[in-house]
Amino acid sequence: MLWQALTLQLGYNASLVTLGAAMLGMAAGATGTFLYLSKRALVSDAISHATLPGVVLGFMAMVAIGGDGRFLPGLMLGSALSAGFGLLAVTWLTTRTRLAEDAAIGAVLSVFFGFGIVLLTVVQVMDSGRQAGLETFLLGATAGMLWNEAMLIAGSGALVLALVVLLRRPMTLVAFDPGYAMGQGISLRAVELAMMGLALAITVVGLKVVGLVLIVALLIIPPVAARFWSERVGAVVAIAGLIGGLSGYAGAAISATAPALPTGPIIVLAAFGLFVLSLLLAPGRGVLAAALRHLRFQRRVHLRQGLLALATGQPVYEPLTLRLMRRAGLVRGDGVATEAGRAMAARARLDERRWQILRSDPEFEAAAARYDGLTPLEEVLTADQIAAVDQGLRPEGAV
Repeated sequence: MLWQALTLQLGYNASLVTLGAAMLGMAAGATGTFLYLSKRALVSDAISHATLPGVVLGFMAMVAIGGDGRFLPGLMLGSALSAGFGLLAVTWLTTRTRLAEDAAIGAVLSVFFGFGIVLLTVVQVMDSGRQAGLETFLLGATAGMLWNEAMLIAGSGALVLALVVLLRRPMTLVAFDPGYAMGQGISLRAVELAMMGLALAITVVGLKVVGLVLIVALLIIPPVAARFWSERVGAVVAIAGLIGGLSGYAGAAISATAPALPTGPIIVLAAFGLFVLSLLLAPGRGVLAAALRHLRFQRRVHLRQGLLALATGQPVYEPLTLRLMRRAGLVRGDGVATEAGRAMAARARLDERRWQILRSDPEFEAAAARYDGLTPLEEVLTADQIAAVDQGLRPEGAV
């Protein structure tokens, strides 16, 4: 059944919900990248928790006017208004008081969420609220989602993703160099409001699927995982969108096979799994790549020390060094240097003497800063610089 869900064979409605969750994840990952780069990740947490009073008040308002309290666009409108007030409260507390942003976020988050829980408790004792299912907005649920709701979520996610692509350049400039952005005529306040507005939109759209408690994870985990794979902003945005999309797709598909499980936690766990894979396997910043770089560096150090020992006529006692030198064809099985080993040992000794001149002569200070003590100097210095260094060499053993 899981395979059927992943291959979209559980029916038209389930397939549409899965694709809608994937689109939501792509938009969340791309949007969250700019929050992460501008160090505003906690703002999304305040926005998400501030939506709860709006959801409940929206339900109560629709019931009061005789409508269907579970009408998703109405609930989304209420949550958007509530989250907007929460965002304004954070901004006001940060700019008009001495509170730091994290303290303002903590205050707004707790007050709005607490107020929402009180309202939710009140609704539960109402005749019209017992079957409202508003608690599903806490952790998300796709079971029983209607076709028009899935289309609304997918369409809104696609719109947010398009806006992220459209605004990526000014948001990138503001995230990395606000001063330069201002010099280019970009309004910092307008860009920051647009960034927060996109985060608010993703939060509101994702309430039904991921839930207000965990939507922040879908905004932050994908860009953090994507950062392991690239240092270019465009690539990080694309990879974060891909990770978010895969998380939403897999989480919604798994949830379709187990309706009793909340969708939000499954999506977040899928995103966390992709984060762990990125942490371990990313070629540039992953744990495995770092371990391989360390092993290569260790191997180079052992070979260098072994060659210097051969050049000065000292025996090599370290077993690992001997083993590496044998594999490289620098020494025979009995530890005697081969012809290639003697040539490389002489070259290593020459580089060591040159290095002593580099360290002591201020003229070569910049070149000495680039030398790691292991790379052949011919790959670090120009031919003219090597010739200048060699002029300072004295015969081996001369005083």
